[in-house]
Amino acid sequence: MILNFDSLFYYVSDLDRSVWFYRDVLGLRLVSRDGVARFDVDGVPLELVPTQQSEHYEGRGNARLCLRVDHLAAARNDLLRLGVVSSEPVDEGPGLFASIHDLDGNEIGLWQYKRSAHEPGVSMWK
Repeated sequence: MILNFDSLFYYVSDLDRSVWFYRDVLGLRLVSRDGVARFDVDGVPLELVPTQQSEHYEGRGNARLCLRVDHLAAARNDLLRLGVVSSEPVDEGPGLFASIHDLDGNEIGLWQYKRSAHEPGVSMWK
């Protein structure tokens, strides 16, 4: 069996508030919105699904989205100006990593990958 990544879903308590965060704070492109909100994150689909069901949402997050940044310190400063606090950067081997949380407690990882002389800016995942 071959498995390929399809999409990422976050269960959220308030769809309007979550759309604002992902679109207006993080700058992600909103693709469509009906009963759910769909974003395109560099070709990766992210869907926000509203729910009040405790089995899906308990206020502590239910998934992780990782975003690649060129300059982690600059990204952290930009987010701080918008009122979003991040963890301190940690060297995780392939690069520097810090995390933030959205308004429902979902973790968002921020990666600044180490640059290779042969493949500048390429993440370990591609």
